[in-house]
Amino acid sequence: METSILETPLCSDQHELDAQTFDQGCCSREHVVEEAKKQLWLAGPLIAVSLLQYSLQMISIMFVGHLGKLPLSGASLGNSFASVTGYSVLLGMGSALETLCGQAYGAKQYHMLGVHTQRAMLVLLVLSIPLSLIWFNTSNLLIALGQDYEISTEAGTFNRWMIPGLFAYAIIQCLNRFLQTQNNVLPMLISSGITTLVHLVFCWVFVFEYELGIKGAALAISLSYWVNVFMLVIYINSATACASTWTGVSKEALNDILSFLRLAMASTLMICLEYWSFEMVVLLSGLLPNPQLETSVLSISLNTCWMVYMISVGLGGAISTRVSNELGCGNAKGALLALRVMIVIAIVEGTTVVLVTILVKNVWGKLYSNEDEVIKYVAKMMPLLALSDFLDGFQCVLSGAARGCGWQNLCASINLGAYYVVGIPSAILFAFTFHIGGMGLWMGIICGLCVQGIALVTVNACTNWDREVNIFYASKFNHFNRLR
Repeated sequence: METSILETPLCSDQHELDAQTFDQGCCSREHVVEEAKKQLWLAGPLIAVSLLQYSLQMISIMFVGHLGKLPLSGASLGNSFASVTGYSVLLGMGSALETLCGQAYGAKQYHMLGVHTQRAMLVLLVLSIPLSLIWFNTSNLLIALGQDYEISTEAGTFNRWMIPGLFAYAIIQCLNRFLQTQNNVLPMLISSGITTLVHLVFCWVFVFEYELGIKGAALAISLSYWVNVFMLVIYINSATACASTWTGVSKEALNDILSFLRLAMASTLMICLEYWSFEMVVLLSGLLPNPQLETSVLSISLNTCWMVYMISVGLGGAISTRVSNELGCGNAKGALLALRVMIVIAIVEGTTVVLVTILVKNVWGKLYSNEDEVIKYVAKMMPLLALSDFLDGFQCVLSGAARGCGWQNLCASINLGAYYVVGIPSAILFAFTFHIGGMGLWMGIICGLCVQGIALVTVNACTNWDREVNIFYASKFNHFNRLR
């Protein structure tokens, strides 16, 4: 199995796609089915990996939720703050590898995958140092932002115990992209599955057996991330499947750091502007009447949204890999076919998620809390969550295609307008002017998602894919000239 990774053609044979029939929008059924198989084979494990890795935070919060309303509010607020100031930043920086490694793999520049990954790991680990200082001062920062003192104190405790895991999370983002862009996703799935099982044991032992409470839940997250890193490092250094792409530590990783930073910063803005708007909903909920209830319910809603979003992250990762590989191969028609097939898959997935969300609305809150008031409020939020999940999943696929093309700067501008010109102002208007409360905050996010989706559809519909191939080869030529 290992030796077949590089031999398996991820890129479509551009001569197989008849130009006339493609331009008429009627690709043969064989091409569509073959593309769908490639995407599902790649997306299935990626979805599972995304869900398993996200479940670490969700499981910890579930354990804390059974300790009482205050610990639940503190852990939820702390996790939201950690996502805003740490996880989303590292996720965004690491996503630059989807463009760099994906296109390098498509162009058969296999050794460059290891070089790009090492460069990203160096940058992300250095960045984790100032981010950890922010986490260390979580309590003071939240209190300064007007959050409840008791909840902020609990959140600060939670985040301090998660600091060791921040550095492991940075490494995971790089190693996952390294394997993902090679279609080598089975090791990611196995390591994530084992990590999740270990995390359950950690949570039970630290939270209940040793009675560490909220500290134990955070410590379990940190240790679990390092378990995942340990397994991935062993695999990459020993597997023959990575022999051509990981050739050891290279001094070349120290070159072109500024070029990587430019793309990584754009990727970070693209992702963080979206992530921050969702997390800001939880922070704003702390300013509503009955902040413990609102924060708890909005945090549960957000955790649920992120859990479902992990499915879309898997689809987005798959289309990012497919588009970047096809552009690296010089196959514009293959990239367009991949996008069209993934859009259909995303619509089917989104419709399924909506139906499931509606069906479980009356029981979902019981997984997080024993409080009847919290359970009923969560049930009221679920229809709004269903709509936002559908819209978010659709835009995630379009954003994934954008990352494969390297459009991070454009998407960052779209997200800025969608969420901070439309979404957040609408949320404040609904929640504080029309007094709709937490549901009003989520309605504002839905408005932002609608604007973002319309903009991304327009961009993709107007794209000249042959020009995107030419842009890639021009950038590759310029890179070789700089090395001479």
